Amino acid sequence: MNRKSINIDGYEIGEKNQTYIVAEIGINHGGDLDKAIKLIDEAKSAGANAVKMQSYLTEKRVAVDSPIFKILKDSELSFDQQEKCIKHGKNNGITIFSTPFDDESVDFLESVNCPAYKIASFDTVNHSLLRKVASTKKPVIMSTGMTNVKELGDAWKSLGGKDDGSGCELALLHCISSYPTPSKEANLSLINLLKTYHSGPVGYSDHTIGVEIPVMAVASGAKIIEKHFTLNTQDEGPDHALSADPSTLTEMVKNIRRMETILGKPEMRLREIEQQIKPYRRHTD
Repeated sequence: MNRKSINIDGYEIGEKNQTYIVAEIGINHGGDLDKAIKLIDEAKSAGANAVKMQSYLTEKRVAVDSPIFKILKDSELSFDQQEKCIKHGKNNGITIFSTPFDDESVDFLESVNCPAYKIASFDTVNHSLLRKVASTKKPVIMSTGMTNVKELGDAWKSLGGKDDGSGCELALLHCISSYPTPSKEANLSLINLLKTYHSGPVGYSDHTIGVEIPVMAVASGAKIIEKHFTLNTQDEGPDHALSADPSTLTEMVKNIRRMETILGKPEMRLREIEQQIKPYRRHTD
């Protein structure tokens, strides 16, 4: 399969490029704009390529009697606040994009020229939202937790994908929708399985604790790593414990770049380090 790349905010993501590292701040700011700005700054300092937010109107995302309604409501940033975050990222040289959960949020993100969209695993079967996002003609990164092969194909079509593989700039992320995910359940073999279904970039959205599994995902072929990010893993909230704090994210980026060096380039050739051994080759007819 001829593997394609996608471009987000000037960064090429594909087999020949460095792993694209996304710090998912999600709702870890708790609705505090200053904390969201701090998370953006710390993510850039740690070496992340991008920060991902969540854009939603709580009443559109879950029912009022949902057990997570208050958590989401308390963590909701207004569109004005989100615009400040996006502008701050642009002014400080780090890409900001978002996961929209409703049409109004897509419209807002378009109004501020969001460079890409993330689809959460929960919404791979939300075809109305997929079609709305597809109408923007922007690149899409979609997590695949809980998703079977038929659902993946149906999502591809709703995003504007064609039977010949054309039509949508899409990257897929292997994901286990468990918070946190035990390391033994990471199932990294899905990364290469997804590559048999999809010609675009394939990566990994991590919910394990620590950085071992994301680094192993790169060794398994992931070209995007998404990791939840927080200022303090001890803070109250559903995602903090499984997130990386600034020092851990820095460590993860460093280890991923080291892994890339170890993996090298997939080329069959005589390498410079082998030159001194070349005279000992045994040629015969």
